[in-house]
Order: sequence, then C-alpha cells, then structure tokens
Amino acid sequence: MKIKNDSGLLALAVRLVIGWTYFSAFFRRTILANKLDPEVGGYIGEKFNHFLPNALGIKPIIQYLVENPDTLWWAMVIFTIVEGIVGLFIMLGFFTRLMSVGIFGLAMGILLGSGWIGTTCLDEWQIGVLGIASGFMLFLSGSGMYSIDNYLMQKKHWISQKKWFPWIGSGTLPIKDRIFPKIVLAGSLFILAMTLFTNQVFHGGLWGTLHNKSVKPKLEISEGQFMGNQISFDVFRTEGVDVYGAWIIGMELNDGQNNNVFNLSQDELASLKWMQVENYYVAKVKPGKHSLVVPLGAKAKISIQHPSVTKLPKGKYRLKITDISGASWVHQIVR
Repeated sequence: MKIKNDSGLLALAVRLVIGWTYFSAFFRRTILANKLDPEVGGYIGEKFNHFLPNALGIKPIIQYLVENPDTLWWAMVIFTIVEGIVGLFIMLGFFTRLMSVGIFGLAMGILLGSGWIGTTCLDEWQIGVLGIASGFMLFLSGSGMYSIDNYLMQKKHWISQKKWFPWIGSGTLPIKDRIFPKIVLAGSLFILAMTLFTNQVFHGGLWGTLHNKSVKPKLEISEGQFMGNQISFDVFRTEGVDVYGAWIIGMELNDGQNNNVFNLSQDELASLKWMQVENYYVAKVKPGKHSLVVPLGAKAKISIQHPSVTKLPKGKYRLKITDISGASWVHQIVR
C-alpha cells in the first residue's frame, strides 16, 4: 500500500509536540498541582502578573486583570481550559485548522506578554515565535493520515462533507492555486517581521546593545510625599528574575546635606515595624524571613511612620532602597 506524502502527514511530529506543549500546561495546573488556587504558592495569576512590567501591546489588559483578582481568576481558568482543549485536539488531529488558530493566538499572547522574560536564554520569546510559526504551518497543512479529521473524511462522515470543513478541519484548502503561494509568502513574511521586531524590542537582537531584563532586579520608586509624621511612596519591580523576589535589606532617608534621617535594617524591613504596605496587584510586596520581598511585577504603596519624620524642615530629601545584590535605587522627595 502506497502512503501519500501529504503535508499533514509530514507535519505529524510538529503537531504532536506543539499539542503537548499546550496540553501540558493544563495538565500541570490541574492534575500534577493546583495552580489555579489563589491561596496556594505558584498560583498562575501571580505568574501572569510577572508579565506586566514590559508586556508589548497588551499591557493594559494584563494590568486590568491583576488589579481585579476575581476577574483574573476566571481569565486564568478559561485560559487553562482553552490551552487544554487546543493542545489535545491538535494532538488528535481533530478540527486541526480551527485549533491551529488557537495555537497562533495563544502563542501571540505569550510572545507579547512575556517575550522579554528569560534568565539563561530567550525562553518565552522562543516559545512565542515558534508557536506562531507552528500554528500558521498547521493551518496550511491540516492533519494527515494519523488524525480524527482524516478518519472522518475517509468514512465520509456528514460533517466532513460540509463546504466549511476544510477551513476548520483538514483536507485541501479551497484556495486557488495561483493565490495560495502568495498567502503562504505573505503570512511567512509577517511572522518573520514579528519575530525580528519583538527580538529587537525585547532583547536588542538586531542592533545596539544586547540586553536581558530578567537578570538583574530593578525597582521604580515614584509618588513620594510627606504626610504628617509619615512618608509614603510607590515601589514597582519592573525587571529581574521572575521565580523569586528582590530582597530589600536596606531603606534610608537622607536630607540635602546627606544627613541621615532614618535607616531601616533588613530585620526591621522583615518585621514591618515602622511600615505599612498596600499592594496594588496579586503579586504582593511582603515581609520575608530576613528582608522585604518584592516579586517581579509587584507594585505597592509603602508608608513609613518614623519619629524622625515628624519635625523635618522643608527641603529636598533622598530615599534610598538597597537590594541584597548590592543594587540600590534613589528617589527624591520634597517636603
């Protein structure tokens, strides 16, 4: 028996691997561990929060979700279910072209949201661009011999006889031969352009200085002000490793002559003796065992009530925050 070397059959390995890539996300979060419980460590919503600081294009959507935990939970549940269905159906070759659109969309979300994350290599960026290319390829090829789509066509099942089935399942796409190569070329060039553009934006991969925003922690300090006997300011961690927080071991305030007003040690920061923390998102700034922990993407308003602040004269003051790595960030506050 001679087996036809159709494109769907040739794409079998890609179909199985890309399918498992997405189905395994559902499998990990629901079977191997409960990653959908907001009260459990490793909650997927907190991982999603990590994308926020440098997301491209979809940052307002991410910010809205992490500011609204209930909506975020529903979004993460739906997202996980969609990944499970899309991944399983792609592996089975069932409604292959419709599921390939799902692969394309999920991969685009990964690319735009977290393409900048990756400590040792360009992890999320590679997953995103390869997912987009794979989704496009599977839409063009459909699934071949080892698929439910093929079984339905061989058995001449009623659904496979519908005119729209080739668009959502498999088989020959009803596109004119003279137009089809142009569609393939245009789609491929678009995906290449998206690949090069995001590579440059996220990592400087085409020109200029290469950069990786996942290596060193970075804090943004803003909205500093004095109010009575306290000082308040916002802290937002925008860069660094996503799997653990920045460990703040020092916080000090100095006047214009560099005289120290107060200096909070790492033990004081860990106990929140002088501080009050009001978090904006699901990833929370909170005391750790030996320091104040600031996860990637976390933003909080910190208020410090310290006796030394009460009778300070008007002038410019300098707030300095120090990480355990030795990195420090300074913000000027006017009283």
